Amino acid sequence: MTFPMGAHLCRKRFTLSAYVLIWGFHCAVILLHPLALACPRSCHCSDRNGLTVVQCVSRSLAQIPDDLPQDTVSLLLASNHITQIPHQAFKNLPRLQELDLSHNAIDTVDAGAFRGVSESLNVLDLSHNHIRSVPKEAFVRLHAKINLSNNPWHCECTLQEVLRELRLDPETVNEVNCHTSVEEEYSGRPVIQVLDSGINFCNFHHKTTDVAMFVTMFGWFTMVIAYVIYYVRHNQEDAMRHLEYLKSLPSSSQTSKDFDTVSTVL
Repeated sequence: MTFPMGAHLCRKRFTLSAYVLIWGFHCAVILLHPLALACPRSCHCSDRNGLTVVQCVSRSLAQIPDDLPQDTVSLLLASNHITQIPHQAFKNLPRLQELDLSHNAIDTVDAGAFRGVSESLNVLDLSHNHIRSVPKEAFVRLHAKINLSNNPWHCECTLQEVLRELRLDPETVNEVNCHTSVEEEYSGRPVIQVLDSGINFCNFHHKTTDVAMFVTMFGWFTMVIAYVIYYVRHNQEDAMRHLEYLKSLPSSSQTSKDFDTVSTVL
């Protein structure tokens, strides 16, 4: 059976239009779906109720990837070699709810590190790192449940003020220990246990500051006294030399006698 030429052309045009529509649909999917373009090469991305879970565990990463999907809700970066959480590291992830940075080598958390996700974040794991201290601004307005266990914390005033504002994970709170402390007797003890006993690290800080100021003032006072003593002694020596010089000069009475003797002779 043969078809008229017009019908054949219509069928070819229809087929071409169908291909164009299918190609356009695929392009739209690629452009609109972040998983297709934004997933870091070293990570694996999956879908969770239309949002993205980024899994980068044990990928030998030295830093936090910066090409993450904007609809990421869970970012798993455990067991890498990350050493720092820079300022606004997650600012492009407004939907981030879970962040796992455990078992890295983090020793620096910049002020404002979690700015941009402080309202959305529900879970933050920073356990098993090298963190000794954090600035007070690092966790501002952060409402997440936080795991800070197994870090070499230095217990002092700033850490005490930081912990007051945080919602620590109750299951690991007793594993947040003082590795070192402004008072050596508290080293090795859980921070919360020490604080609950009534210890105030800020008092030690103020006492240390007062002692330092006293030592500094005493040093300056000693220098002033030493200078005054030197100045007085130096002037005394000059005065003594001047007095000796005056004594060595002929007196006026002796000069008069000598003058009378000369007159008599004349």
